[in-house]
Amino acid sequence: MPINNIYAMTDEGIAQELGSRIEQMRLEANISQEQLAEEVGITRKTYRNLINGNGKFQWVIAVLRALKQLQLVDEFIPEKTYSPMALLKQQGKKRKRASASSRSASTDVTKTHLTRHSVIKEEDKW
Repeated sequence: MPINNIYAMTDEGIAQELGSRIEQMRLEANISQEQLAEEVGITRKTYRNLINGNGKFQWVIAVLRALKQLQLVDEFIPEKTYSPMALLKQQGKKRKRASASSRSASTDVTKTHLTRHSVIKEEDKW
């Protein structure tokens, strides 16, 4: 089931939702947290962190592999294909950088500044 209003969710909220879905897959496969963690090569605590939205991406992939759900990774970020015309224009050159963004003057952008001990967010108009 799709996440309702995903853009209104925080990154942490989305990570927790994905963790909940992984936990549901584990339960449907009738595997204990201990068994799954052992198969993946992580501790049970690391697995619990993962399903609470605090896991490393590599552990998410490993758990999906153990649950035989690895195809979800390809569905998560599908490969982008170029149109034949775009390929001809590139003449064999593969993009390595994004071009400058052309945002409209009324777009709200949140900038995050990292300092040594805190994160500061400020709203700007571009």
